[in-house]
Formats: sequence, structure tokens, C-alpha cells
Amino acid sequence: MKISEVLIRKLEMTMKQPFTTSFGTMQNRKFLVIEVVDELGNHGWGEGVAFEIPWYTEETVKTSLHILQDFLIPMLKGKTIQHPDEVNKIFKTIRKNNMAKAAIECAVWDCWAKRNNLSLTKALGGAKSEIDVGISIGLQKDFDILAKRVEQSLLTGFKRIKVKIKPGNDTELLKQIRTRFPNVPLMVDANSAYTLEDMDLLKRLDQFNLMMIEQPLASDDIVDHAKLQKELKTPICLDESILSAEDARKAIELGSCRIINIKIGRVGGLTEAKRIHDICQESGIPVWCGGMLEAGVGRAHNIALTSLPNFSLPGDTAGSSSYWERDIIFPEVIVEKGVIPVPTSIGIGFEVDIDELNRHTTDIVKIKL
Repeated sequence: MKISEVLIRKLEMTMKQPFTTSFGTMQNRKFLVIEVVDELGNHGWGEGVAFEIPWYTEETVKTSLHILQDFLIPMLKGKTIQHPDEVNKIFKTIRKNNMAKAAIECAVWDCWAKRNNLSLTKALGGAKSEIDVGISIGLQKDFDILAKRVEQSLLTGFKRIKVKIKPGNDTELLKQIRTRFPNVPLMVDANSAYTLEDMDLLKRLDQFNLMMIEQPLASDDIVDHAKLQKELKTPICLDESILSAEDARKAIELGSCRIINIKIGRVGGLTEAKRIHDICQESGIPVWCGGMLEAGVGRAHNIALTSLPNFSLPGDTAGSSSYWERDIIFPEVIVEKGVIPVPTSIGIGFEVDIDELNRHTTDIVKIKL
């Protein structure tokens, strides 16, 4: 397979409601959608999940566009790709910029699967017919609003609830949640808001019977997390600290976590995500697929990845209607009784709604190879 053309679309979509973490609040989501075309006319789609502000990783929408245009896409010129895993190798000389890499690599995976008349799920080696999903609820103005969101999510059938915490909005919040919802499968995400000085506070979270505490300490740390995990009954789940299969291996050897969240954009694409999955499976570490407030294309890739066997915990891939009035794919992603069916049609299993895509597009860059 040779890539003959790449289209980079800049999109802006308004979320149904603001999403707040310890970093800040977002409602207007700006992101990239990548379309690759091979020499036979097959099309593949990928989504860039970087935010406008570098508060999750160092990447932004602007830096991703720069890296794609000036480095990654030119590296594919003239290359014959036998398998999408080769894209990961081609990009090895470019350090980090994993979200830019993932955006184009995922599009190549989709194109290759279509060219070979395969679903992306089958191309990756997945076998599930459906995946369990949870939902991530951002920080809310007051508990009543949060409780209503939790109630709505449980009525929808989500298999677990994730809430955001930060210093000053943690133990009392969880007491209220457990008083109102004593048995709900619950996890918390700290987004690196704590340090080892908060050890006593974090140990008090053991009382709330949490599935896990996600990334409580620094975003680049695995050493202090190992110290903290030894003191906690609650499993630590690492997110931002795991950028590669090597990071996962080291964290597991150190005992830094008992669970790992795999985000395709954070780790540089589906090839590296699968490697992390395999290492965790061999080590008995369960994984789940985290979300980056994706639109439909990114959501479709998450579903395919989650079909791999060691994704044994509900992920963040909620249905389209949880975030968007109308998504850019059809059919939209629908959750029924806490599960999403894994599509079996070729590629990502969803069609891109070109009219809806164009409605949200603010700019297009076309690159001939």
C-alpha cells in the first residue's frame, strides 16, 4: 500500500455540556481529523485528540498540525507499507508527539483494513462482539448536579462511573457519592493533582471501595506511584505516565500500579497500544481504554482496540449522545445496557458523515504524496 494523498481537517464542535477536570474546563472542542487515500482509492480515517492548551500532554492542536505537515506525512512519501505496524517504525526518529503520530497511524490502519476487506477489530486481533463501557463525569458546580448525572448514567446502563477529584474536592465529595450510591462501581481520576505529601489523604480514599485511583501523582512519575501503591489497598491506575510499552514494563516491574489505562493518542497509535495490551496481559495487569473527548472517528478506533481480550474493565468510550448533539459518523455510537456492539463491517465499522464533518470544518490542508 502507498499513501497518495492526506487531508487534514481542523474541526470545532460544541459539547453538550462543559467538561471540567483539575486542569480546567472545556466545551468547544477543537481537533483534527485525518483522511488518507491510497493508490487504489481506499480512504482511511484518524482523529487527532490533542487539546488547544497543553494541559494533558505537551501537544496542542497547532503543534500536531505542524508535526503532521512538516515531518510525519512527508516521511510516508514513496513508502510501500505492507502492514500498519511499519508506520510506527517509520516515525521512530521523531520523539514523542504521540498524538500527531496516532492521528495519521490510525488512518493508515483503517485504510489498510479496508484494502484487505477486514474490520479494524479483526485486523488488530480483537474477538469481542461487544464491549463494556463506563462514563467519565467532570467536576460539577455542586453535588446535586453530579448526582443527577450519575443517576442518568446508571439508567443508561453504564457499567461504572468515573468522577474527577482534586485537592479540596475529594473525600467529602466521595462521602456524598457513597451515601447516595453505596454500591455503584466507582473510580476516581486525579489527573496528577496530588503529591506524596498527600499520602494520608489518599489513604483515606480506601474507605470508599473504589475500583481504582487514576494517576494521583505527577504525570511523568512511576517511582513515587510505587511508594504510594504499597500504602494503598485501592489499585492505582496509571494514565499519563505510560507513553510506551517500555513505560508499561518498567511501571509493572516497580509495582507502580495494578491497572493501566491505554489511550491510543497518548501512546502514539494502535500498534503501540496493542504492545502495551500484550505486556499487561502477560503480567496479569488488567487494562481499559480511556477517553479524550473524541468525536466519532476516535471513538470508533477505541471500540476496535477494546475488542482485544485484556480490556477487562469498562472503558470511557461512552455513546455519541453523551457528548454531542450530532456526531460526525453514522450510525452514531450507541450504548445499550452498558455495552457497545463491536462493528463487523470493514475498516472502523462506521461511515463518516461528510456533510456533518464539513459543517464543523474550519480549515482543510491537502497534501499530495
